[in-house]
Amino acid sequence: MQNCPADNMYETDALLSQYCEFHYGDEYFGVENFPTRCARRCLELMGERRKGTALDVGCAVGRTTFELAREFTAVTGIDFSRRFIDVAAGMRGDGRISYRLVEEGDLTTRVERSLVDFELDGVRDRVNFACADALSLPPECTGYDLIFAGNLIDRLKNPRIFLSSLHQRVVPGGLLVLSSPYTWLREFTPRPEWLGGYSESGRDITTLEGLRVALNPHFKLLEEPRDIPFVIRETARKYQHIIAQVTVWERSC
Repeated sequence: MQNCPADNMYETDALLSQYCEFHYGDEYFGVENFPTRCARRCLELMGERRKGTALDVGCAVGRTTFELAREFTAVTGIDFSRRFIDVAAGMRGDGRISYRLVEEGDLTTRVERSLVDFELDGVRDRVNFACADALSLPPECTGYDLIFAGNLIDRLKNPRIFLSSLHQRVVPGGLLVLSSPYTWLREFTPRPEWLGGYSESGRDITTLEGLRVALNPHFKLLEEPRDIPFVIRETARKYQHIIAQVTVWERSC
């Protein structure tokens, strides 16, 4: 689709390892695998809706893309990181990946994961991966029954640009599912572009409120937001425990 730069923060060995484990590794502290849980929730929400095509925006190394393909006819995963996409495409092509899991300091353990381990080997021909920028999606990214954007919006330079185009990419009655911990940081998103997490004229503006404004009038909130926790392993003794809010939007017009 597009050439993606090789100098963004998600190209480092450390983050590649963390995301491979986050998607395909063990569960920690009793917290369910987040990409899998999000995909299952998307499939539950689709119910009797048509499960033709889906788009996983910010797919990282691809676990949610594969999981959605259990029921969707075709699923495309896109990400801004070339190395992430290379891993996802490698999993699709070879059915397995290997990576180094950091134990402490320079000590690592080699880990190998296979689609067979997750009973996903049979969906390989229903997924596709490409490097692309969420802020300038190619014209062919349209006509989806579902778009999932996992933990993406608070990492975009201008999330409103991304959100403003989505009604052109989801079919009427189709679903948009967003997850995010709303960790607004200036290093990713300039302060004026934050959807929420600030006060204005003495009133607190939440990201949920900002999403409503940004997605109006083309989407309606389908249900009350849900919180889903996840754990990212950094080393054998350091973990991030984060809670994402998941919102579900139906394209109404």
